[in-house]
Amino acid sequence: LQPPEKEGGLPRHVGNKTECALLGLLLDLKRDYQDVRNEIPEEDLYKVYTFNSVRKSMSTVLKNSDGSFRIFSKGASEIVLKKCFKILSANGEPKVFRPRDRDDIVKTVIEPMASEGLRTICLAFRDFPAGEPEPEWDNENDIVTGLTCIAVVGIEDPVRPEVPDAIKKCQRAGITVRMVTGDNINTARAIALKCGILNPGEDFLCLEGKDFNRRIRNEKGEIEQERIDKIWPKLRVLARSSPTDKHTLVKGIIDSTVFDQRQVVAVTGDGTNDGPALKKADVGFAMGIAGTDVAKEASDIILTDDNFTSIVKAVMWGRNVYDSISKFLQFQLTVNVVAVIVAFTGACITQDSPLKAVQMLWVNLIMDTLASLALATEPPTEALLLRKPYGRNKPLISRTMMKNILGHAFYQLVVVFTLLFAGEKIFDIDSGRNAPLHAPPSEHYTIVFNTFVMMQLFNEINARKIHGERNVFEGIFNNAIFCSIVLGTFVVQIIIVQFGGKPFSCSELSVEQWLWSIFLGMGTLLWGQLISTIPTSRLKFLKEAGHGTQKEEIPEEELAEDVEEIDHAERELRRGQILWFRGLNRIQTQIRVVNAFRSSLYEGLEKPETRSSIHNFMTHPEFRIEDSEPHIPLIDDTDAEDDAPTKRNSSPPPSPNRNNNAVDSGIHLTTDKNKSATSSSPGSPLHSLETSL
Repeated sequence: LQPPEKEGGLPRHVGNKTECALLGLLLDLKRDYQDVRNEIPEEDLYKVYTFNSVRKSMSTVLKNSDGSFRIFSKGASEIVLKKCFKILSANGEPKVFRPRDRDDIVKTVIEPMASEGLRTICLAFRDFPAGEPEPEWDNENDIVTGLTCIAVVGIEDPVRPEVPDAIKKCQRAGITVRMVTGDNINTARAIALKCGILNPGEDFLCLEGKDFNRRIRNEKGEIEQERIDKIWPKLRVLARSSPTDKHTLVKGIIDSTVFDQRQVVAVTGDGTNDGPALKKADVGFAMGIAGTDVAKEASDIILTDDNFTSIVKAVMWGRNVYDSISKFLQFQLTVNVVAVIVAFTGACITQDSPLKAVQMLWVNLIMDTLASLALATEPPTEALLLRKPYGRNKPLISRTMMKNILGHAFYQLVVVFTLLFAGEKIFDIDSGRNAPLHAPPSEHYTIVFNTFVMMQLFNEINARKIHGERNVFEGIFNNAIFCSIVLGTFVVQIIIVQFGGKPFSCSELSVEQWLWSIFLGMGTLLWGQLISTIPTSRLKFLKEAGHGTQKEEIPEEELAEDVEEIDHAERELRRGQILWFRGLNRIQTQIRVVNAFRSSLYEGLEKPETRSSIHNFMTHPEFRIEDSEPHIPLIDDTDAEDDAPTKRNSSPPPSPNRNNNAVDSGIHLTTDKNKSATSSSPGSPLHSLETSL
């Protein structure tokens, strides 16, 4: 315990909250725990049974000066009470503690405390007299029994004021929050109600670990996915759970097929026992302050402040990054479509591209570097939490984005081609279409270039919204980088047009021509409002792009539950085997060609068998390539010609014998892949080579 930050405040807790609460109780009893620590230092502790999530208790053995031993134990109240046969009375005298008395304490003390959100801890001890033989300390079950109950205490772990609001934001964002804890089910339910995980009137489930296991296992004790699928959608609180239960729940949700799309699971944890669940989850959050090194190593993100609100911030930033990429793609693809069509069509019709090489470099600079900085630096807002999460296989370019890309590209192409083929009449200037090769820059093509850039500048503002929002200016001044880039690009464009001259193929424009260019550029904003009024659902012909891998696109053998991912070493080994068999195929094909040539060359003559060559070696009886016809796997689809229905004259690839050995900790799975030798004749060169492979 550390002194309070403010005078009159509560002391600061550093370390385990339960331990700190018990130390605070000692201080309230006018006993300084530091004196006890000085009297009995840690190295004098005779035996320590550390906390175990299965027995949910911990014990410490002290050796007294007279040779006797005393064990102190604390843990979950209803579990430790079952090991107590005596209880201290008000005056400190032990008395018999019968099962009926234990039931009374559970009903009158533990359950009322738990219903108020208190974590109940039972404190107990046991004495081992000096005259008796020293117990077998390794047998914990025989040691931690026959205890004398000292007291049952209630510890409140208050909910932070900001947590209920953060959970509401998660629920509004389409994220279901579940509590998995080792606390009493009544305590867990009370805390869940305070946090907003449970709401009165909702159809939900609160289960204990043993009840959860009973429901998900069949008569043989095996976990069935169908049973898990009946429970997890309504499950909100899992109390008195073990690390295995947490891992089972995470895996069951990930493997579930209740919904069309696979669920994305995030897990928070701070203890070593949380490692398997953190590793199995799609996203693992470890506590930076209270978290152990094992939990931090198994996690993907570390919360430096141990605050649930940081998870909400992580969700906001994750969605913001996804949206920023989509915004940039929408803007870039619009520019690409227009620039490519204008350059290609203009060059084909007028024999000269309306957009010169240096101008295209400037457009590419706007399109790539500056646009990515402008659109990717949008700060996250609360509005990101007002919609459901993106699906795991949702396309990066949605139908709404495709509508915007094609719609704005259509407007820009109409404007550019109108200026290209009728601009000289509109502005009463000389045409630049049939200008000589080395003619000075024309006003005509300069207006085309300037209007094109202005449309990109204003379309960059349109690209800030990708979900059909109408107010594209919302929050624009919160992003100073965006405003600076747009303003800077406009200033540089003025300099290029007015002072660029021949290097930029630009001619000075009048104020009227500038105003027309800006007006046509601003037209993209008005056109964007018109596009937003068109319902995307009506445009059935629009396609999405950037899909993730669909389940039906994955080969069936990769979907098998008992088949694990091949590591890089095995992949390289298989690649070597495949290349080896292909080499044999090619050699065999060459042998056929040579034999055919030799048969025609030596027709009617005796074949020179005395000559030593690779062909004689390859036709040795021990090296019969013709004996087998295996199916040779391909590395990629480009080798389809190797799958022609010709005879395979090579030995079959070794079939891996998989022995899946699960690591006891559950953090990851390892697979021993023992390669069996192929069925070639022993002693042959092929046999030795295949065995080495």
